[in-house]
Amino acid sequence: MTELLTPAAYAEYDAFIQSHPRGHFMQSRAWAKVKSAWAWDAVICRDEDGAIKGSLALLTRKIPGLPTSLCYGCRGPVCDISDTETLSELINGAVAYAKKKKAYIFKLDPDVPSSQTEFKNALTDLGFAPPSDSLNFEGIQPRYVFRLTTAGQSEESLMEAFESKTRYNIRLALRKGVEVRIEQGPESIAEFGRIMRTTGERDNFVVRTDSYFANMLDALGENARLYMAYHDGKAIAGSLAIAYGDKVWYLYGASSNDSRNVMPNYLLQWNMILWALERGARIYDFRGVSGDLSPDNPLYGLYRFKKGFSGEFTEFLGEFDMVLRPTMKKTVEFAKHASSGIRRLKYRLSNRK
Repeated sequence: MTELLTPAAYAEYDAFIQSHPRGHFMQSRAWAKVKSAWAWDAVICRDEDGAIKGSLALLTRKIPGLPTSLCYGCRGPVCDISDTETLSELINGAVAYAKKKKAYIFKLDPDVPSSQTEFKNALTDLGFAPPSDSLNFEGIQPRYVFRLTTAGQSEESLMEAFESKTRYNIRLALRKGVEVRIEQGPESIAEFGRIMRTTGERDNFVVRTDSYFANMLDALGENARLYMAYHDGKAIAGSLAIAYGDKVWYLYGASSNDSRNVMPNYLLQWNMILWALERGARIYDFRGVSGDLSPDNPLYGLYRFKKGFSGEFTEFLGEFDMVLRPTMKKTVEFAKHASSGIRRLKYRLSNRK
């Protein structure tokens, strides 16, 4: 039997998420403050002694112009994934919640490796469609990541395990005088945002606003850090990391077009890994890479960079969908397609000579 989380259980919930080996910052109440455009709730279930034994935080967002919403369990559930009874309770409770919110679909992308086929089968038995094949960044969250085990390690053992080129580039950055600082405040965030926009233009991706990064740092407090790299007194790169429970995640990174030859991104990664070591974290997560490992893939350079730190290439199960309102799903897809066509037409017209 599940229940919706209430303020009376907030402290208990926070302690459960942070202490559980499957705890994730995207299942935390702090993350709800970051995703302020979404409504946030969580379903929990308790054991015979009344303690929380499983939870699933849910983000819900209204679809503009339509009487429906999308419900999303981001990197949940948090429970023993072999406990099918608890899993069933959480999913059934989440589905009931999603239906009350008039959701046309319930999405789930668990922080569970693809090797866990029994868990995948349990989800499909509960009504989810199995994830579609994907190799790049088709889902909401990355399906492929690198994860480095930091538990039981030292600075020396970690550095020794890195590929020789990675060790060389970290030391090169130090020799060239690159300085990494943990920053805060509007000026640093604006500097990071400027470099992020440069990176987005260079690598052709859409970037978050400065206010989004500021809100994230504020909402997560001591659990988030903005690292900035400087060379000759000028900011040349930056990264944002999140620590929660027994893990540290590298979330965003950016580098300017200048001074890339002094390898600031390698030194930034090393400093974030050291934070994981200082905290006694079990895992440092480099986050997304492509699952297409062919050298001619435009994303192969990102793979090579993260691989150099000798983490484990990890594939998650992927994004599961449970369609709750099939007719509305077709309406939403049609509206998205039409909106995309209008945007493409406007772009072509605005760029006519």
